[in-house]
Amino acid sequence: MSNLFYQGRGRKPTLDQARGVYMWDTDGKRYLDGSSGAMVCNIGHSHPAVLDAMRRQMEKSTFGYRLHFETEPAERLAARLAGLMPAGLDRVFFVSGGSEAVESGLKLARQHALATGQDKRWKVISRAPSYHGCTLGALALTSYAPLTAPFVPMMQAMPKVPAPRAYLDGLDPDDPATGHHYAAMLEAQIQAEGPETVLAFILEPVGGASTGALVPPRGYMEAVREICTRHGVLLIMDEVMTGAGRTGAFIGCAHWDCRPDIVVMSKGLGAGYMPLGAMVADDALVGPVLDAGGFAHGFTYAGNPLACAAGLAVLDVIEDETLCANATAMGNALLARLHALTARHPLIGDVRGKGLLTAVELMADPQAKTPLPAAMNAHQRLVDLAYDAGLIIYSRRTRDGVAGDHLLICPPLTVTEPQLEEIIEGLDHALSVFAAELPTARAMA
Repeated sequence: MSNLFYQGRGRKPTLDQARGVYMWDTDGKRYLDGSSGAMVCNIGHSHPAVLDAMRRQMEKSTFGYRLHFETEPAERLAARLAGLMPAGLDRVFFVSGGSEAVESGLKLARQHALATGQDKRWKVISRAPSYHGCTLGALALTSYAPLTAPFVPMMQAMPKVPAPRAYLDGLDPDDPATGHHYAAMLEAQIQAEGPETVLAFILEPVGGASTGALVPPRGYMEAVREICTRHGVLLIMDEVMTGAGRTGAFIGCAHWDCRPDIVVMSKGLGAGYMPLGAMVADDALVGPVLDAGGFAHGFTYAGNPLACAAGLAVLDVIEDETLCANATAMGNALLARLHALTARHPLIGDVRGKGLLTAVELMADPQAKTPLPAAMNAHQRLVDLAYDAGLIIYSRRTRDGVAGDHLLICPPLTVTEPQLEEIIEGLDHALSVFAAELPTARAMA
């Protein structure tokens, strides 16, 4: 019996220790962390350089409230982050996690509109499906029915446009016409809402859990930027999952000519060592807000010196060990191995991703793109089978949380070729066991 509760009643083994890409429970069983936790542990577990930096900071101070003191780690980390952003994005607001970062971006955008005489702008367009966080403000932008439906009466509804799911829609992701097709839906939604009422458009440059490593079709990101600029709509890039090197660039949007107005990030920034996130914005947005009386927003642990010291050490590891380059190389190798699995497992309908944010989508009939019956709960069953075999992966439903299944394979950026082979062996095993169960499972479904 445990006094803790989270999503359900299920129990898991007790964690004993974690090093690099591996974790051990108290019975001595080893697991390969093939999802970096929840796409968090970008530099692996228990990196000595980060632990040393945290020890040094703990000997000096572990807390300094932002209204009482400036702290050296927070100032240094803000400067480092500004140097890693597109030109002009040089004002940093620290938070403790991704949902807080998204909320901060929304509030800055709205307060900038008020400070500049654009009071009618309040609507934030997002995509369906999508996931932007679990607070009510972030959930209003999310389109994932199991998470949002219970709270609809408590939220301000926000407009949505379809995510660019070219594979499911039978379109060619390499054809610029496909990207323009999906971007045109944003244009149409802005017009339908009234451009003068639209505050921002928020998107993940590469889709996360809700769409399974969805890479935008060619031409989409550039078209989205042009549309937002033309209508005075702020472009908020949700880099909570894609940031800190996950896709092979420090922030995912750097792969395209698509400069955001606001970047929100977390997960890999603290890399699992401390709760840490950030909103980074152009001073053209921040300045008017501060001049109008200040940013009416904040969190107790914003800029916590221990968290920022950990974040600085994480950035050092990413740069010193050239982990963005490794994410690109190992990501390409992982995608090649996942594609090879399709010959053995016809359940795999699509393989996609960028860097070490990769996914496979499962289909009952890949040609017709027919999903497996929802009652089979295939994505969770495969996660459980892989876990039993010592491989940790992540999964969600593909079609707004109610149908379809995809598996996310996103190991730490430190992963090596032999460790990729371990991942593929574990995934191959899970898929083989699941395939053997299919006749019975289909009959029960």
